[in-house]
Amino acid sequence: MINKRWFRVLLFLIMFFLLILLMNATKFVFVPFIQYLGAVAFPIIGAGILYYLTKPLMHFLEKRKVHRIVSIIIIFITIIVVAALFLLFIWPIARDQSINLFESIPTMIVAVENFIDYWQEHYTLIPDAVLDPIISFTDELPTHIETVVNYLFGFIGGFIGQVISIAAGLVLIPFFLFFMLKDGDKLVPFITHIFKKKKADNIRSLLGKLDAVLGSFIQGQLIVSFVVGVLLLIGYLIIGLDYAVALALFGMVTNVIPYLGPFLAVTPALIVGGIQDPYNLIWVSIIMIVAQQFESNIVSPNVMGQALNLHPLTIITVILAAGSIAGFIGIVFAVPAYAVIRTIIVHFYDTYVDSKKNKEDALI
Repeated sequence: MINKRWFRVLLFLIMFFLLILLMNATKFVFVPFIQYLGAVAFPIIGAGILYYLTKPLMHFLEKRKVHRIVSIIIIFITIIVVAALFLLFIWPIARDQSINLFESIPTMIVAVENFIDYWQEHYTLIPDAVLDPIISFTDELPTHIETVVNYLFGFIGGFIGQVISIAAGLVLIPFFLFFMLKDGDKLVPFITHIFKKKKADNIRSLLGKLDAVLGSFIQGQLIVSFVVGVLLLIGYLIIGLDYAVALALFGMVTNVIPYLGPFLAVTPALIVGGIQDPYNLIWVSIIMIVAQQFESNIVSPNVMGQALNLHPLTIITVILAAGSIAGFIGIVFAVPAYAVIRTIIVHFYDTYVDSKKNKEDALI
């Protein structure tokens, strides 16, 4: 029975759940480690994103015989220049437009209510199937607005409570980034030197795959988001949409979320455009469709390629599940986390299949 595959799978599952039960019973032991990881997670993630963004520039400079320390200094100068240009030329416009947008929200609400009132006054022209949901939404509109406002203030309050932690993390990011760029290639040898050659080669292969997956996702998704943001800005400026810079930046940020990001990006633009001019509903939709088609057919295939090899339905399912479990943070990190876990499982499965095949060939 021990040699039966179903028995070994059952035994593995029993041991796995017993391990989870044991870890749950002794979770007080892991609390300090979890707190420590939570404290350094933000600077490590921030430095990791910058590391994968700047690694191609590092390789480019090293191929031209530039010393690594000099290459790191050039990378830091580049980051500072880009940040300074953003703060000097883009941030003031986006800040002013965002303030004006928030200040105009009451006016927008009044406009929507007047539009709904006009529809109600001419309800004889509207079918009951359409009128009933509109009336229901109108009656509950104050409740919805109050809920959204309370959520926003709660989020802002929680954010303010974390300002000191975020500020400390921002200070630590350059230090983490410096050592990642300087000693990043020493990590794999450090991990694998304690193993025998066969195991070391297997771990080296796995780490290489994880590095490729994370690099492809981070570089690809941020480049894609930047391109979409620029296209949205150009389109919004052409049609004369109010708050074009702020809405384009919002679209750039939300586009980091695969598949769901575009829908989040277009929502405020449709609302602002529809209130400004009803025809803008059509123009904004066309701009978003053009930007997404350009991104999905030209930018993404060339930037991200097939490195992730994830089905769209799988990505949407993972994002929705992560959002229900961990909120916005889960939505942002769902796809890379899933890609990493999938890569690990596929790698060990392939290793198991290869080892089993080698044993069978040896018996033959």
